[in-house]
Amino acid sequence: MALTQVANAGLPLDNKLLASLPRDHFDRLLPHLVTLSLPQGDVLTEAGDEVDQVYFPHYGMLSLLAVLRDGKAIETATVGREGVVGAMAGLGLYKSLVRVVVQMPMACSRIAATHFRTVAATSDPVRNLAIRYNEVLLSQARVTAACNALHSIEARFCRWLLQSADRAASDTVALTQEFLAEMLGVRRTSVTEVASKIQGAGVITYSRGVIRILDRATLLRMSCECYETLVDQSVALS
Repeated sequence: MALTQVANAGLPLDNKLLASLPRDHFDRLLPHLVTLSLPQGDVLTEAGDEVDQVYFPHYGMLSLLAVLRDGKAIETATVGREGVVGAMAGLGLYKSLVRVVVQMPMACSRIAATHFRTVAATSDPVRNLAIRYNEVLLSQARVTAACNALHSIEARFCRWLLQSADRAASDTVALTQEFLAEMLGVRRTSVTEVASKIQGAGVITYSRGVIRILDRATLLRMSCECYETLVDQSVALS
């Protein structure tokens, strides 16, 4: 895993959860936070690993993937600057149930789980942050599981692209077909067919691993209801 300390990756308060903490409780975490730049494709945690680091994204996106015994994986949730990964380690020793992958190049604040636990033990706001966001991730996982089982690849592709654009705060998202296929749990040829169809309708352009949304309103209509369900649930639980 390539980790690079950088000067231009933003500040801890760029993360919405950290920014929501009362200042005196945030200040308890601040001395232990390290700002890092993370390249796309990095695996931060494998399923079954003990969580020893907690990540608060400033920008970019992390994917949480359920990993099957045959090695295949499928995305169950995504986390951007609105969230945190590994926070349940603040409530005690905690093993990850998912693989955590950097889906889009990102920067984050990282804190050792031991330090996070020490602060959470004396801070209700920090402890509640961990519990509350865990509910957000569980809600995402439930909706995503239903979406993967019931909706077409095209609708799921559109839902996923909308989520990614939201996390990137941009209509341009850099993603390879291989990465898309893994996130959606489908073959690369299926991603190629769907992307070509949506591009042919004038909704996106897709070239050299870069997707640009040209018509967000149509993309939203082509998506399933799960995108708006995820947005609504995230707001309600945050």
